[in-house]
Amino acid sequence: MSDEPKISQEKEFSEERASLWKITFAPTIWAVHFVTCYAAAAVFCARFPGAEAQVHLLRWGIALLTLVALAGIVLVGISAWRQWDFLDDYDYAHAGGNSEDRHEFLGHAAFLLAIVAFVGTVYTALPALFSGTCR
Repeated sequence: MSDEPKISQEKEFSEERASLWKITFAPTIWAVHFVTCYAAAAVFCARFPGAEAQVHLLRWGIALLTLVALAGIVLVGISAWRQWDFLDDYDYAHAGGNSEDRHEFLGHAAFLLAIVAFVGTVYTALPALFSGTCR
């Protein structure tokens, strides 16, 4: 009796477990960005309520944090796009129950979540662009 089917199943499970984690990365980056930006703005404005001259420091900090978050989301999206492997076979339907369809579906889902997280991160940073003061 061979251990090959067991090893194959373990490898498949470890790949799918990594894919399941990949689905959570982009929304997690977005959530951390959201909480950090709004907490920084709240703390800054509570500590320096009349400091209109220093608001640009807060804006630059949020801009830098936004660029870092967007870069992370883009990296997750590229990785998910490669996993989805759409351009290889132009197959966007994953109705089969085999391991390839599950693997590609998880890549597809992670890619779409990366797009949503990218847009959400941009919208989270917009108030810093338009607000002039802490009031």
